[in-house]
Order: sequence, then C-alpha cells, then structure tokens
Amino acid sequence: MPEATSTRRRSRLWLYAPFILLALLAAAWSGFWGFARAKVDQALDSGIAREAQAGRNWTCRDRSVGGYPFRIEVRCASLTLTSSRWGDEVKVDAGSAIAVAQVWTPGHIILQMTGPMLASLPQGRKATLDWKDLAASLHLNLPEGGKTPLNWKELALNPPLKGLAFERFSLVLGEPVLTFTDPGQGSETWRATAAEAHLRPNPQRFAGEGVVDLAVSAKGWMLPELEALIGNGQVADLDLQTSLSRALSFRRGFNPDALEAWRTAGGGLDITKLVLTKGPARLEATGLVALDEAHRPAGKVSAAVAGVDRIAGIKVGGLTAGLGALLGGRSDAGQSNTAAGLTPLPPVILREGRVFLGPLRLPLQPLQPLY
Repeated sequence: MPEATSTRRRSRLWLYAPFILLALLAAAWSGFWGFARAKVDQALDSGIAREAQAGRNWTCRDRSVGGYPFRIEVRCASLTLTSSRWGDEVKVDAGSAIAVAQVWTPGHIILQMTGPMLASLPQGRKATLDWKDLAASLHLNLPEGGKTPLNWKELALNPPLKGLAFERFSLVLGEPVLTFTDPGQGSETWRATAAEAHLRPNPQRFAGEGVVDLAVSAKGWMLPELEALIGNGQVADLDLQTSLSRALSFRRGFNPDALEAWRTAGGGLDITKLVLTKGPARLEATGLVALDEAHRPAGKVSAAVAGVDRIAGIKVGGLTAGLGALLGGRSDAGQSNTAAGLTPLPPVILREGRVFLGPLRLPLQPLQPLY
C-alpha cells in the first residue's frame, strides 16, 4: 500500500508540472515586461528633459505606458510642443497619440495620432493640419556599423541609450488638409486624397557628406498656386525624390540656428526626380536648391512639360522652347525629354526672392526668408 500511494503522488506531480512551469514562465515574462516598461518610462523622462534644455518643451497629457503582455504602448491624451528656438514662441498642439513597439523589437515603433494639429508660428502666422488617417513608422538602430538593431540588453546597459540613430522613417496621411494663415496675406489651403513621406540616411553618402534621402508623394493634390501656374482645373499627383546634404546640421532640431548652420556648411537640396501630373499636363524636373544670404530659397531647376499650353500666362513652345534650348542646360537631357514627348523649358531660377522662367520673371509672390 505505501508503495502504491507513493507512485500515485509522483504521477500527480507530473500531471501538475506543465501548469507549474507555465506559471513560472508567466511570472518571468511579467517581470521582463515590467523591466521594459520601466526603461521606457526612464527614457521618456530623460528625452523630455534633454529637449527642454534645447528650448523645446513637450507635454504628454495623461501619459501612460501599457501594452502587456507582448507590446509596449505609450499613450498621450494630447501632445503639445512649445519651442523658443525661432525667436518668437512656436506652439504646436495635437490630439491623442500612441506609440507602439513589440517587446522583442523595441527599435521598430509605430506611431498614430488624431487630428487636427494646430501650430502658432512667429509673426502671428498659423497653420492647421488635419487628416482622416495618420500612421508613421520609425526604425532605430545603434550607430556602430549603422546596422545593429536596438534591443533591451543595450537599453539595460546604457540607460538612457545615447548615440541612437534612425534607420528610416515613414509617414502616411489619408486625406490631409493643410491651411496656412498669414495676417497680412490671408490664407491658403493645400489638400490631397493621400500623401506619403519616407526619410533615410543615404547608405553611400551619409558618413562623409551627411546626406539624407527624402521621398514624397501625393495623390489628388489641390493647391491654389499650382492652379495659377497650370490652370486646367484638374487635381495633381506628385512624385518627388530628393537628397539633403549636410543634414547633421538639423540633428538638434529644425530652427534658425540649424538652418544657418546648414547654409554656412554648404548644404543643399538636390532634386533628383520631380514628376507632377495634372490631368493631361505633365512636368518633370531636376535641380538644386539652397539658401541665399538673405535666407531665401535660391537655385536652379531644369524642367520639361507636356500637355501644357501656358505657365502663368506665358505660352509654352515657340520662343519659350527656343529659350529652353539656349538656356536649359545639357543637350542630352533635352533629347531625352523630346523622345519622351516633353518640351524642354528654360531653367526655373530662384534668385533674390523671385522666380524666373529663363529671363522672364513669373508673376508670383516674392519668396520670404525662412528665418
């Protein structure tokens, strides 16, 4: 009898063992998740403090960190940024926001936010951005070699982690509407059915020249100034690819100091591809834009068009096409455009705050200094 009782007890122990093991694993996982949550809280507090030292004050109302068991979620009932780096105070207010990362891949963060976003700008200017849907994706890595993914071991050894770099950033907007209001000039509204932006360090040129690649696309784009240039009443689609050199000038934010550092370092925006379609009209362009000493956009853009009779009231073809052949630059580009059914234009030149089509000044508002 005693031997039989002992055998039954051992068999019952193995029967309960999987449940005991599962409970131990759940307890260990809960401890790990709590550790990860504490590190996120610590990193957020440190980041907000560093931003405040740089003149940017972030407020995340009713901040909470959750997502147990497999995610880390940071939620804000509303998000506010107040910056004094533009001389006059700049304030940006947004609705509720959430940032989500899987516990096993903390370097891949998904961002969502509800609109509208309201910005109070210097000189009484205001901007309002609203949308139907917004989603953003941020990939972070460690700087050694540029390919090491962020992990909780590194976060634990280096709280808060320093030298963190982004690998790429993507933003997708559904039905965005941007309204810009200037007390002296009224308001303008830009809208689209969809818009995307993608940003990444250039794999070959970032280390030496600080080059960052930016790609922007917009569908169903409506802009009053574009309608004034090519007035066919159709919505437009935009495909833009650019490279920003000396981008490290903006590592501490986008403000007058950063813009001036970028200008003096010889930074420029290289437009490698611009394709704009507006009904039957099509425009393709490449060029380089920088800032002049008065802090206004300056540069030269080579363009060609198809399906366009006039630009800002100036007839395309004839004399304009002849000027394009004389002033438009490389002949191989002209041959390529002609083969594609495009008419080369004189170069679009931004000079002294004005926009020129070859030697002809376009009837547009003067370009304002950015700072």
